[in-house]
Amino acid sequence: MPLLKNGTVVEDRFVAVTDDDPLPDGVDVLVPLERWRTLHDALPPGRRYGVRLKSHQLVGEIAPDLGTLALVALELPKFRDGRAFSGARELRERYHWQGEIRAVGHIIPDQYLMLTRVGVDTVEVPAERLTDAWRRALGEFSIAYQAAQDDAPTLSLLRRHLRAGEPS
Repeated sequence: MPLLKNGTVVEDRFVAVTDDDPLPDGVDVLVPLERWRTLHDALPPGRRYGVRLKSHQLVGEIAPDLGTLALVALELPKFRDGRAFSGARELRERYHWQGEIRAVGHIIPDQYLMLTRVGVDTVEVPAERLTDAWRRALGEFSIAYQAAQDDAPTLSLLRRHLRAGEPS
């Protein structure tokens, strides 16, 4: 499935495996949390690992392992389920995690900009749904309502500058 990073399609370097799939040799793998819990001490070295969290699984459950992970994939089962937004922000702000955060599941282009603002690096988009709307979504707004992980100017900051007679 294509990945979007900064509005551009990028290669997925991770192979997603389920609880029952054998681990492929010599590649980076993305495993569900349940598999990570049972196997993380016995996983073969020499590759990078990622964990996929379902929407009801909290990022705090993998906090002790963040130093050994390269990727955390946060699932959005429905576009109106915003728990992945909170999880991404928690990974960045509370745990100061610098690894890749990926949004997977039912995501719509309208959510893309906000996902990047809370710390998501890549978004998984089914090939048949990958349209120009996804690429345009990052440029839809130039001013944000509230502060986030990025440096986008906020509306309140713009208002303060305008009241003070400063250039925006």
